[in-house]
Amino acid sequence: MTIATDFLVEWIDYQRECFPSIDGILLLDDIVGFIGRRDFETFGLPYLKRAFSASVTVKFFHNDAQCKVCAPYLADIGINLLNFGIQHTLAEMKAWTANKVTLMGNIPPRDVLASGTPEDIASAVADMLRALDDPSRLIVSCGGGMPPACLQKAFKL
Repeated sequence: MTIATDFLVEWIDYQRECFPSIDGILLLDDIVGFIGRRDFETFGLPYLKRAFSASVTVKFFHNDAQCKVCAPYLADIGINLLNFGIQHTLAEMKAWTANKVTLMGNIPPRDVLASGTPEDIASAVADMLRALDDPSRLIVSCGGGMPPACLQKAFKL
């Protein structure tokens, strides 16, 4: 983990040296969604904290696996934007992050965005927003990634 994190930190520093206007980082790690709390605290937390230590405004984390274990730690890690999957509701994620992290999601990518009609998408967004007491810190978006076959179907590629 140390080798991978050292590389990430150096790579982020190098990119910022080459492109000084960069004011954000995006890291993707679904593995933390497959481990328990103790393993996350040992094998995830310290390394993510170091990887997100860059002095930038946007610290964007993508994890569309389970987020319940890592969510309470995200703000302390320094993450301020999370794109997560559809396994959890926005209300759950807001509670687990203490509403300290901007959430990006949670429209089902395959069943709604790729296979649904425009009306299905509008309905899913309306239902999602209606279920929230507080719509702050929210970017309505795809809940995780979209498989290539769905992209091909959605965009008729």
